[in-house]
Amino acid sequence: MWEGLTIPAPGVYLLDPAHKRVGFLARHMMVSPVRGEFTAATAWIAVADDPLASSVTATIETASIDTGNAERDAHLSSADFLDVAAYPTLEYRSTGIKRHETEDPIFFWARLKAHRQGLRTGGDPSPQRAPGRFVLAGELTVKAVTRPVDLHVEFGGARRDPYGQEIFGFSATAEINREDYGLLWNVALESGGVLVGKTVRIEIAGEGIRQPGP
Repeated sequence: MWEGLTIPAPGVYLLDPAHKRVGFLARHMMVSPVRGEFTAATAWIAVADDPLASSVTATIETASIDTGNAERDAHLSSADFLDVAAYPTLEYRSTGIKRHETEDPIFFWARLKAHRQGLRTGGDPSPQRAPGRFVLAGELTVKAVTRPVDLHVEFGGARRDPYGQEIFGFSATAEINREDYGLLWNVALESGGVLVGKTVRIEIAGEGIRQPGP
């Protein structure tokens, strides 16, 4: 137990290939969301004795991009975007982790309103730490360009699976500007705006499996 959470035991965990999604979302013609994912990805997670000293490294194979449309996938794989022939992987390295300092805003505002009305709320109305939520600071490398990216992580819990393996689950999100990585291709629309949105939302979910010790 750690601060009210059942957390993974210290050790090295690998991303379970059968229980993962390394996905993204971008907007088409400024109005419709298009989701995709990279089907081939690995991650090495080192859980430390102090959970806030843990670290993550991940490698994503760019050629595994899948948006459900072969023509679109071919374009995204070309030099206009990911240029998978020249840059076969995306890389992520964590640089730190901290507790997410605030809870869901709807609960904070409800508690603050009750406090202002003189109701008994049972405590300080200021924002509280959100249980199971963390911010993973790190660096994302795309096409040899490295930029800082903070992943907002939600811890899903830790347990032993039916095969006796120690596992834990998580999900994570972030937003990046693809132009920061040199992915500049676009088409201006006559009605205003562009064909492909610049902001890309990263959507990750998965399970880590503890590896045998030395």
